[in-house]
Amino acid sequence: MNRRDVLRAGGVLSAGAGLGGLTACSGTGSTGQGGGAAGDAAKGDITVWSWAGPAAELKALVPAFNKQFPDIKVTVQDIGNPAIWDKITTGLAAGGGGLADVLHIGVDYLPGYVEKFPNGLADLSKLGADTYKDAFAAGLWRTVSSKDGRVSALPWEANSAGFYYRSDVFEAAGVDVDAIDTWDAAIEAGKQIKARTGKYLLGIDKPASQADSANFFQMLLQLQGAFYFDLDGRITLDSPEAVRAMTIIKRMNDAGLVNDISGGWNALISSIKKGTAAVVPWPTWFGGIIEETVPGEAGKWGVRLPPPVRRGGLTSATVNSTHLALAGAGKHQAAAWKFVEFVLTRPENQVKIYKGKGIAPALMKAYDDPVFHTPSAFFGGRKPGEIFLGALKADSPAFNYTADYARALKATTDAQTKVLLKGADPAKVLREAADQLAQQTGRKKA
Repeated sequence: MNRRDVLRAGGVLSAGAGLGGLTACSGTGSTGQGGGAAGDAAKGDITVWSWAGPAAELKALVPAFNKQFPDIKVTVQDIGNPAIWDKITTGLAAGGGGLADVLHIGVDYLPGYVEKFPNGLADLSKLGADTYKDAFAAGLWRTVSSKDGRVSALPWEANSAGFYYRSDVFEAAGVDVDAIDTWDAAIEAGKQIKARTGKYLLGIDKPASQADSANFFQMLLQLQGAFYFDLDGRITLDSPEAVRAMTIIKRMNDAGLVNDISGGWNALISSIKKGTAAVVPWPTWFGGIIEETVPGEAGKWGVRLPPPVRRGGLTSATVNSTHLALAGAGKHQAAAWKFVEFVLTRPENQVKIYKGKGIAPALMKAYDDPVFHTPSAFFGGRKPGEIFLGALKADSPAFNYTADYARALKATTDAQTKVLLKGADPAKVLREAADQLAQQTGRKKA
């Protein structure tokens, strides 16, 4: 298990499987299910579904949980990723039959489950979840709750957009990385880096060989407070913000600053080992991957938040997150809630998980721990924990993934490929992608 597996739940990598599952079940799960019961909050036999590393961390917390709740038996099952998405979708489509009591769900799946299966997940507000409304990173509560006060999950992991860079490359090029105050400035820095060191600025999977090839585009969108859909579910894929984001990518590519890292994870890791690019614009969790990949480069790397798209604009964006929810059909919801509450709202437990698997907590109180304020020798004495804490504290807009996120992602990656490989006009391909998405989903354009 590595942190990429976590992203598969909380980010774009998992979207393809989710689309298939949810689309296949569309129309079958909205007939109302639920049918669960609170049960006894002090006893019960509950099952938890997660995957690999997070599942191991949940298992590790069970003995401590049982010291307080000795009559609640907890069984954590590692379902695997992406298998868990098909399994949850199948269970929801069957009216909740066979589902675990506690479900680990990524942000790209949660809105789709809620939309397609309105009663498939329990309303946690009835179990006291509102108590923790202000305990989590800005914007995440709006992700897990609805306008009518229903709470579908509690946030677990929150990853912010990051800007990992090779300090030695910037120094060799004579570029002050801290002086880069916009992505326009990053492009100019990239030109200087390429001229003096031969390094690319960054890498993108140009032919979209993997579903996550639009990660950078999405980050540029979120840095403008924009997304593929607005909060009412209308399509915004051809918005001025989207065109601006794609234009930045085109300018980089036209200037020869974008390395093609088609081939997925192995290609990305290979490029880091070879030192092909000066910048790796990946989220919080990726710092650990870089350290594991090139341990001999300690001190040659740095980290900061990404520059804004426009001077003075946002430098923070929560680009993916995961959550724990309860099955609406569960018969021991009160006992299951006790476990979720124990794991996600106790700072010491979130710190333990962070130390074990590097999962960045959404629970803000957890960041009081010294582990988040320790200088990193690998990242040149910078304090990555504090850098990303600053991003989580910033006012962050909520983003509406909708049940059609994966369709939007496919339309976007196709458009990006046309721009990168054929020099297509960003506004034109995004308008075509938005029209295609509207036709496929029946959603209106904003």
